[in-house]
Amino acid sequence: MVAPKKGPSLKVSVVCTVFNERESLPELLNSLEHQVRPPDEVVIVDGGSTDGTLELLQGYRGPLPLKLLELPGGNIAQGRNAAIRAATGEVIASTDAGVWLDPRWLLELLRPFEQGETVSAVAGFFRPDPRSAFEVALGATVLPTPEEVTPETFLPSSRSVAYRKSLWESVSGYPEWLDYCEDLIFDLNLRKQGVSFAWAPKAVAYFRPRQGFLAFFRQYYRYARGDGKANLWLRRHLIRYGAYACGLLALVLGYALPLLWMLLVLGGAAYLYKPYRRLLPLSVGLDTRRRLLAFACVPLIRLTGDVAKMAGYLVGVWWRWRQGPALKESREA
Repeated sequence: MVAPKKGPSLKVSVVCTVFNERESLPELLNSLEHQVRPPDEVVIVDGGSTDGTLELLQGYRGPLPLKLLELPGGNIAQGRNAAIRAATGEVIASTDAGVWLDPRWLLELLRPFEQGETVSAVAGFFRPDPRSAFEVALGATVLPTPEEVTPETFLPSSRSVAYRKSLWESVSGYPEWLDYCEDLIFDLNLRKQGVSFAWAPKAVAYFRPRQGFLAFFRQYYRYARGDGKANLWLRRHLIRYGAYACGLLALVLGYALPLLWMLLVLGGAAYLYKPYRRLLPLSVGLDTRRRLLAFACVPLIRLTGDVAKMAGYLVGVWWRWRQGPALKESREA
């Protein structure tokens, strides 16, 4: 068996899927052009954009060695697999549309590969790039800080991750039967094979959080629906259903037992502690009005996200039950 290459001889392909990303794509391309360690190739798959994204990419004349594929109607997993299949690099670095990359992103992702031949996958990180008080609050509410991450158990998003192409082949790629949470299933499949992700917290992809409550609800509804379809995090979702059931019961019965209301308030404060702790340093640059708005949004964001998860998960479970044998066949194919 030939030992995997390391060091400067490593060839790396950056892969990405896009769909109607004409507005955000120039920022991603610009950040790729200014990488300290430039990619050997960039493979982008368009899923059937109608907003001019495809034309923008077809007319690209920048310094990137860009390879463009079209996959109309393809989901994210199908797009990722198509991009990786067409990539010629030994190492795949994955990112998403709607982000911009720190200039040292690729350098930091590749550093662990260069330091040891046993490294086969590297987890990068992501940070919010908020542009309103709501987005500041949203980032603080739903995104961990690097200090909160346990590297040994962290499952990276495919907006900032790198792995050897042979690993992708060994788990048959991303699960194309799943429309959301495909990167979590991919990570878990790698874990099942004993793969450990090296931790590269400085390999940062910046992305703009959703810009309003409705867009955020849709995002988390789809994530939770993907959880239900893939049978992920059952215990976590059951705890959420149970917590809200107990909270509603305490709210109803609190007029007779005021202690229940006190417990409800204390429980809510504990639930909001971590978002507010993150928000304090993030809100320093905001004026007083926007800072107050950001702090007021946190409990509403928590509630919106939880309702979206509870609704989406049930829909996903129902979908999985209805699929039955057909789903099992598609997952084993």
